[in-house]
Amino acid sequence: MHRAARTATVAVALATAFGITACGSSGGGGVAADEKQTLTVWAMGAEGEKLGDVAEEYTKANPNVTVKVTPVGWDVAHQKLVSAAAAGNLPDIAQMGGTYMGEFAELGALEPVDTEVFDEKDFFPAAWEQGIVDGTAYGVPWYVDTRVLYYRTDLAEQAGIDKAPATWAELREAAAAYQDGAGTKWGLSIQPSGLDTVQSFYPFLYSAGGEIVDGDGKAAIGSPAAVKAFEEYGTYFAEGLAKKSVTPGYDVTKDFNTGDVPMFFSGPWIMSILQDQYPDLDGKWAVAKVPTGEQSVSMAGGSSLVISKDSDHKAAAKEFISHLTDTKGQADWYERTSDLPAATAAWESGELATDPNLQVFREQMETAKNTPTLAQWSEITSKVDRAVESVTQGKASAEEAAKKAQSEVESLLR
Repeated sequence: MHRAARTATVAVALATAFGITACGSSGGGGVAADEKQTLTVWAMGAEGEKLGDVAEEYTKANPNVTVKVTPVGWDVAHQKLVSAAAAGNLPDIAQMGGTYMGEFAELGALEPVDTEVFDEKDFFPAAWEQGIVDGTAYGVPWYVDTRVLYYRTDLAEQAGIDKAPATWAELREAAAAYQDGAGTKWGLSIQPSGLDTVQSFYPFLYSAGGEIVDGDGKAAIGSPAAVKAFEEYGTYFAEGLAKKSVTPGYDVTKDFNTGDVPMFFSGPWIMSILQDQYPDLDGKWAVAKVPTGEQSVSMAGGSSLVISKDSDHKAAAKEFISHLTDTKGQADWYERTSDLPAATAAWESGELATDPNLQVFREQMETAKNTPTLAQWSEITSKVDRAVESVTQGKASAEEAAKKAQSEVESLLR
């Protein structure tokens, strides 16, 4: 079934509930970029707090435009966006992740990207693809995120490990060597259960050549590649290399600091945490690409910037987004937030070009894989969360867990 057909029921249900249609409205958008106007922007989480400073500087350089930034918490972002779309009051620009993109594109709430202004070749492939719905780009990549392997180099030396693990076999061997040779409590920290366990599972699934839903919109979590990923993931728990339970809100950096956990997968923000909170670890850790199963592939994350279909300020909105996503704007945003640039040219100078750990993230982003832009994605991944848990807790074999998840995901895609 075509992706549009699958999400149409969700979009129509929302449209019916809020009294809106799924076709959207052009909303004019005729105010010229150089006219006096106010541009409204919603940004989420930490980005919402930081963007106001950029907007203030932009307004000083472009006095005809007042950029009004509203910070929005991620916990209320979805409902706030849905309510605004229903009332026809979406901001001119909004920050949006891939998990929202399909839903709001189906509602007709988003303006397609002007590809004469924004060129996909300027961005990481996965970052651009995050904004694509049914072949149309709706989001301009703002910043990117992926997961790599963090490991203790000092403990590796004690364990007789002389290089970062590059394959699944080497990762298992390193986990055991850390325990046996360096006396660590665990070999690797990966999430055993709970909400969003799938994010810990993605590097295994994608590196095995598997996926949850394939490019044709069909469930694929029951494939041989996915079974292989479940098996590999479960091995760490069966052999006592990974902890079978963690408390909610578990902070792996604390155990990384003490040496109880010598390896874990995470994103770029961890580097700042380690540098700021654990300065004594300086020079004792590094990052490496996701070890290869069939390939080395990690998840792609980050956010895009979208323009409301109903905006009367599309020209000014495009200029502000251009400011945020050109080489200079991307480098400036990294300095302010440590968010990794989505535009590849921003990686050609400064710390982004010279820091070896940052370069690992860049290399990983070249092959990083997006999740599909499906409105029901959170429901789908919850099934995978439970499948992973059944394997890590020894309640099901990899084959059994994959088969059950396949059936459950298929039912959601009908």
